[in-house]
Amino acid sequence: MWDEWPLLTLIAFSPLLGILALLFTPKDNGKWIKRIGIAATLIPLALSVVLFAEFDRSASGMQFVEKATWIEIDLNRETDALSQYSSYSYRFQYHLGVDGVSMPLVFLTALISTMAALASVHIRKRWKTYFILFLLLEIGMFGVFMARDLFLFFLFFELALVPAFFIIAIWGYKDREKAANKFLVYNGVGSAIMAIAFLILINTAGFTTPGMADNGNDLYYSGDLEVIAANLNNPDAIVNQDPGERGLNPYYVSDAMKTALFLLLLVGFGIKLPIFPFHTWMLRVHAEAPPPLVMIHSGILLKMGAYGLLRFGVFLFPEQAERWALLLAILGVINILYGAVIAFVQKEFKLILAYSSISHMGIVLIGLAALNEAGVKGAVFQLVSHGLISALLFLIVGSLHERTGTTDIRELGGLAKSMPFMCGVLIVAGLASLGLPGLSGFVGELMAFLGLFDVLPAVTIVGALGIILAAVYVLRGVMRIMHGPLPERFQGVKDARLIEAIPMIALVAFIVLLGVYPAVLGGTLEPAIQDFMLRIGG
Repeated sequence: MWDEWPLLTLIAFSPLLGILALLFTPKDNGKWIKRIGIAATLIPLALSVVLFAEFDRSASGMQFVEKATWIEIDLNRETDALSQYSSYSYRFQYHLGVDGVSMPLVFLTALISTMAALASVHIRKRWKTYFILFLLLEIGMFGVFMARDLFLFFLFFELALVPAFFIIAIWGYKDREKAANKFLVYNGVGSAIMAIAFLILINTAGFTTPGMADNGNDLYYSGDLEVIAANLNNPDAIVNQDPGERGLNPYYVSDAMKTALFLLLLVGFGIKLPIFPFHTWMLRVHAEAPPPLVMIHSGILLKMGAYGLLRFGVFLFPEQAERWALLLAILGVINILYGAVIAFVQKEFKLILAYSSISHMGIVLIGLAALNEAGVKGAVFQLVSHGLISALLFLIVGSLHERTGTTDIRELGGLAKSMPFMCGVLIVAGLASLGLPGLSGFVGELMAFLGLFDVLPAVTIVGALGIILAAVYVLRGVMRIMHGPLPERFQGVKDARLIEAIPMIALVAFIVLLGVYPAVLGGTLEPAIQDFMLRIGG
């Protein structure tokens, strides 16, 4: 049934229905604006459930593919050499598809977006503008994980950044403008670097010969990821033909060029991940952005960087990734240890969680550096798991700040007495974050470290120290909030309301599900990752 429907397009663009409804809703009708905003996220969530149910877990390729020529730009053909061809152009496709790696991230996006929309009840001003920007952000995130054309991917990537900037700048805390500006500058630089790499790929590996084109008389430059990957991996393709001394092949991508492209993608997506030392912008965002945006930022937007590095860096340039695997592993270990050590000395709970995210993204890096099935599967599992855990933690942080006006652990204490439900959820989230067996955090960490230990045991042992530190700083923060004397001014604080409890319960349920039954995600990942390992000879 669903094969006849453009399911991915429906998921990606269904939030537009909410935007359209909001445009016709009076701006002073806050109750209905919030209802429409939340309802608009439920539609892609329901469709994502259908996508998850209909996805063939035994297949390794792209599924639910939608493809059509979108933009075609004719080029100058006033040469005799091109007279035999009917067209010579840039051709960009509206090309969507999901595989075992991207489909779970689409579902994660839909889930966390709905949970963040529910958490947006604490927004106090300009609700109409807020939810319009929120839904535009959701469209951009969906598109990033679905796009199979470099130009389309870049547009969705940028679409996700612009609404996030305005949400930080308008609805953030005291230093929101500085946080928004830093977010824009760093991510703008990362996008520029990524754009340079994409342009080079389109104008070299994207060149489609007559034998590969749909029409034998057509020549074009393509942004299609499948075309680019096929050219890069085919030794007979024109991009792999050394021009020799005469230099007559402008499409030749040398080994040095491949290395340069891989490093450009590493830096471009590494800023978004973030990789040390490109992390400082993220700390301001986590501290100053409104909690619903931080839920999305930590839970999804950081994963866009990791996904881009995996999809465009490692998948397209496996030989270069293998050559630079030690660097990736070292950067991952630095992330793990630096994040853990600095988190240990923080007094602000939001910053503890921010540095914790840096540490956990290091686990993703070491999984990718392993370049084996266990490591890559662990990296993707960690992306999904950390997305759930961090969204839950920042949901609780937002609720705590709403009631107490602070998240400084020195000012908090004894809240388990007045908020037993919320504190119970907090301890579950904290235990998941430190990797307790039976919860989702354990599985991804275990597979990533096992994968790296197989190739770099010494680096793995050093990185494992960060896991020990995680137990210390997470439990320290949680215990300071829950136990001890309850400050007089917090005597009357209330426990979670229903609209707060629903997303908390939902996120806890998925964290437990992935912890006790990891095959629900592992089975989806396995065919895609096995196919990749076969392609690189791993």
